[in-house]
Amino acid sequence: MGLFNFFDRFKASSNDRSAGGDFFFEPVAARSASGIQVSPDRALRLSAVYACVRILSETMASLPLVIYRQRADGGKDRVTDHWLYHLLARRPNRFQNPFEWREMLQGHLAMRGNAFCQIISNLKGEITELMPLHPDHVRMEVMDNGDFRYRVRMQSGDETVLPRGRIWHLRGLSSDGLMGMSPIELARESLGMALAAQDYGARFFRNDAKPTGGWIEFPGAFKDAEAKRVFRDSYQAAQAGSNRGKVLVLENGMKFHEVGVTNKDAQFLELRKFQITDIARLFRVPPHMIADLDRATFSNIEQQSLEFVMHTMTPWVERWEASIESDLMLEDDQLEIEFDFANLMRGDAASRSAYYQSGIQNGWLTRNEARVSENLNPLQGLDQPLRPLNMVEEEDAEEAEEEKEDSQVPGSDTEPSDNTNLPSAPIDHELSLRFRMLVQSTSSRLARRIAKKGSIGVKEIELIAQSFGFDTAYVENWAEQQARPLLEKPLTDSLIQFGLNR
Repeated sequence: MGLFNFFDRFKASSNDRSAGGDFFFEPVAARSASGIQVSPDRALRLSAVYACVRILSETMASLPLVIYRQRADGGKDRVTDHWLYHLLARRPNRFQNPFEWREMLQGHLAMRGNAFCQIISNLKGEITELMPLHPDHVRMEVMDNGDFRYRVRMQSGDETVLPRGRIWHLRGLSSDGLMGMSPIELARESLGMALAAQDYGARFFRNDAKPTGGWIEFPGAFKDAEAKRVFRDSYQAAQAGSNRGKVLVLENGMKFHEVGVTNKDAQFLELRKFQITDIARLFRVPPHMIADLDRATFSNIEQQSLEFVMHTMTPWVERWEASIESDLMLEDDQLEIEFDFANLMRGDAASRSAYYQSGIQNGWLTRNEARVSENLNPLQGLDQPLRPLNMVEEEDAEEAEEEKEDSQVPGSDTEPSDNTNLPSAPIDHELSLRFRMLVQSTSSRLARRIAKKGSIGVKEIELIAQSFGFDTAYVENWAEQQARPLLEKPLTDSLIQFGLNR
């Protein structure tokens, strides 16, 4: 399945000048000023580049994909029975699972600035497969009418032309809006210098960590140029290959002088460290994530990890979401694609506990929602949000203020109010005046709330039942007998009669 590999494992060496090699086919522009040919596949030889691409690809592939359908009240419901969810979150094609598929496409984006998938659909118009195409095998052609199409080189070597409706094209940063720019191509000089330094280090240690340059002082003179050449060849043969490290024997007063700069003079190690930081800057990956801990502390690692989510992964995720919504789901604009960052932002147990505690105590998170977030099954009776006792809704606060004003009477605070206007009710004569006042106050508050809303709903019925200690069905029967429209004064009298008749 070479089509789905990041790079072709059977690809010939770039130094292979045979008919099947790549030497004569590699673009001249791919060679940097350092003399090193730079391509995405060669750049992966640098451990920092491979680490950055792997971090971006694996992080993108590990984010859970969620599809929501918008509701009329502004909320949204999860959708798992749509063909798009099955395609993107279960089986994008017959060869790959979702993790491998997203990891590969994100790797193409990070290395080449473009990712392509061939769209395969059924007779209903539903997309059944998204077959990835290697970006090096896809070429965009702009036609005379301004539209564009794609010319794809298949594994067999044949080329086929596909309209843009048959190709899903993920673009990175683009200068023309059509093709993304390759980060490796833009950073060719920096990566070429890193590859040259890496090759130099390998040659240096292959030579037993000794400079290869030197010259031999000879007090005499060679007979002719041929004699000098024979001596030089014999000397190099005696010190090369399996003879490296053997004792050098010079004759006729010859002396060997070693020349060449040291690694310290060339600041080799400093250059290698700088290149790691430079590559991390290219991919916007925090250095500590690719094991560069020279300037890392506990506090700034935590902040850099947060910045990685906000400033590195969020733009990539937004790019994916926008492309999916605009190119793959044109028929349903009520669906919304989202990659969930919750797993990346979970934090430690203490942080999660504080988060859940704050949400539950302030009423914006239920206890069962917290349990589900921790992969625990919900329990019965934990679906209702809690409300702090010292906090009320704005509507209830206004009613409480009005009730307080109505309850104020001239004279002593304990002076009873005039109850001559209370409707007659068959109550026990031993019923205290305090109870009658309580029923009157509660009825007035409930009637004001119902009249303001204009209807008696489930919430009002539960509130009346809770206030008077009645059964909900009993309150529902009373509510059905109320005349329309619902006016405050008649409702107050009715509730007072209702409360005193318990």
